[in-house]
Amino acid sequence: MQDQLDHLLRLAARIADGPGKATGIPRLNVHSGHCPTPPVGGLMEPKVCLVLQGAKQIMIGEQVLRYDPATFFIASVELPVSGCIVEATPERPYVGLTLDLDRDALAALIAHVPGKADAETQAFAVSAVTPELLDPWCRLLGLLETPADIAVLAPLVERELLYRLLCGPQGALLRQAAREDSRLGQVRQAIGWIRDHYDQPLRIEALAGLAGMSLASFHRHFRAATAMSPLQYQKSLRLQQARRLLVTSTEAARAAYAVGYESASQFSREYTRMFGLPPARDAVRLRETGLGEALVAAAA
Repeated sequence: MQDQLDHLLRLAARIADGPGKATGIPRLNVHSGHCPTPPVGGLMEPKVCLVLQGAKQIMIGEQVLRYDPATFFIASVELPVSGCIVEATPERPYVGLTLDLDRDALAALIAHVPGKADAETQAFAVSAVTPELLDPWCRLLGLLETPADIAVLAPLVERELLYRLLCGPQGALLRQAAREDSRLGQVRQAIGWIRDHYDQPLRIEALAGLAGMSLASFHRHFRAATAMSPLQYQKSLRLQQARRLLVTSTEAARAAYAVGYESASQFSREYTRMFGLPPARDAVRLRETGLGEALVAAAA
């Protein structure tokens, strides 16, 4: 397995250039960094993340997950996260790969993979890397050496990679994500509304109705999937968006109202609790350290 990781690292290092470098393969990105970084918040799309060198840590709700070359991270719904590189040096930089999940491709595969979607499944996880999983990764990244083959072969290799994931310990998670009628599929309807209307008042009864669940069932399944309540999910989105606004010199009160807060003092308290500094002081720190550019890039 180490030979496979070394091969992937050599391929990725040729194009690695900062926190997110798009490749010629759709939805495949290479990430790199030469030192540990402070946490950067953002909304993570459904994806699988593979570390080739170094280590990364991600915070979702109150859960903290770490992954390195022995493990991979997977998320099957959009999640407000805060992530940072925790192991990297100039001599041994952090290098990782991310592949955005194609839900249609997953849906086409689930009929051919044994197993069933559990009634209640968390929408993210860290699992052990295996040689069987790394094999399609090697061939997918290897296609960058022969760009003319990408259009025909990349979808086939990606299909194999998704098949390996479906056959692995997180298969139930992915089956839930692929099925519109699953509990996770129902929760995803509510997540989509919160994402598009995070600056508007949240009416839990309406969200439960959108998900087709009773109020109690909706609360239980939403928290099971995302590790947070709907209100916590919305608050995380609001505060992360406000932080990006502050980087671009928006005043704290204006940022608060722009993301849906009615009280500037409540905004300041919750912002300080999440990011460790009051809004104005945090904005100064972001600009001085250059972290603000990473925040803006994460939203792009």
